[in-house]
Amino acid sequence: MGTLFAISDLHVGYAENRRFVENLAPASDDDWLIVCGDVGDSFDDIEWALALLAQRYERVIWTAGNHELLSPRKVDQEPRGESRYRALVELCRRHSILTPEDPYLIWEGSGGPAVVAPLFLLYDYSFGSNIAPTRAGAMRRAYDTGVVCVDEFLLDPTPYPSRDEWCRARVKETKARLAQCPEQLPTIIVNHFPLTVTPTRALRHPEFAQWCGTSLTADWHQRFRALAVVYGHLHIPRTSWEDGVRFEEVSLGYPREFWHARRVAEGPRRILPRIEEA
Repeated sequence: MGTLFAISDLHVGYAENRRFVENLAPASDDDWLIVCGDVGDSFDDIEWALALLAQRYERVIWTAGNHELLSPRKVDQEPRGESRYRALVELCRRHSILTPEDPYLIWEGSGGPAVVAPLFLLYDYSFGSNIAPTRAGAMRRAYDTGVVCVDEFLLDPTPYPSRDEWCRARVKETKARLAQCPEQLPTIIVNHFPLTVTPTRALRHPEFAQWCGTSLTADWHQRFRALAVVYGHLHIPRTSWEDGVRFEEVSLGYPREFWHARRVAEGPRRILPRIEEA
């Protein structure tokens, strides 16, 4: 029986991370790999990594992070905003990689069955209430401290008027899809950003929380019967629990981060079966 693994924030533009991906390999021909965002910043890097993984794992499941959506100022020929996201979806489909725009698959291996649901939701700045009562106040504090996400300059939301409007549209559409999942089956919810604000309280710089998710998904782990919620973005890999539901932050992260050597040794995180079920 195969194993369902997950990893995120590969950032293969860094040579050390690229070598890590080159060495990734499944333990079994039946293993699946969830890749929940921030594979890289350029189309070439993203396709290189995902195509390699798709050749090795029985199934690869991907969702977009904020870095895949960044639009370099000097690359006018690349699509921007939602068009960029749709181009990434098509890139994945060329390599038979499941995306948030495809039908959800059911993991039938050990620890299952469970619906594996990759989501693309973005953020609406509502997590900024951690540090200030208003969005303007939270943003002002971020600029005052110099902790401002690159998205403010390079993540184009076109055709939506703002990133938070894009987020709300995605939340509405995704909520309707999740509600159609078979009620008798639990889910593995996959998103680049955490579903709840709780994980952001571990951030070294709390000002960054406003770019980390939306309060609109605060109860989704309960509402949609999650066995596990898998996410990245925070670069704080760990297992935590909320309301009896397992939350797995599965980032690789940047080479400079203090835990990177340990993470490389560990490889992707096992999602199903859980270690005690194996």
